[in-house]
Amino acid sequence: MKYSTLCIFALVAVGLFSCDLGPESPKGFSLPEGNSEEGKVVFLKYQCLACHSIDGLEPLPEGNDNSEFSVYLGGKTTKVKTYADLLTSVINPSHKFAKGYKLNSIQTEGVSKMTVYNDVMTVTELVNLVTFLQSSYELTPFRRSDYPYYGYNEGVK
Repeated sequence: MKYSTLCIFALVAVGLFSCDLGPESPKGFSLPEGNSEEGKVVFLKYQCLACHSIDGLEPLPEGNDNSEFSVYLGGKTTKVKTYADLLTSVINPSHKFAKGYKLNSIQTEGVSKMTVYNDVMTVTELVNLVTFLQSSYELTPFRRSDYPYYGYNEGVK
């Protein structure tokens, strides 16, 4: 029994540690620190408000926005929006689609309707934009349900 447990543990450890190896590994990848205020400028420059809304920024004037829908960014969340998550969402919008929206309003045949800015946005703009987006999220602790004690196991030995 101990031998099989040890083997399983060893296999799991090898599997976990091997995830960081290889030429596709993100290990060692790091971008410079961004500036949130400059990121806000980038957000406005690329007219992200045409399809997104974010607290503190006024929507675009009528006719300049996408009135079909608006994907909300920022606000309170129980899940951390990591720098990597946000960065991937900007450079590869089809990687993962926002939840809570009709699929046909945010994608067509598996391809995001979001404009890809990879050939026009500088790395500095990207870093600042992601820093701005990350600062717009507020992590709120997950509230667990309170269940009363029913005492079902009383008297059980």
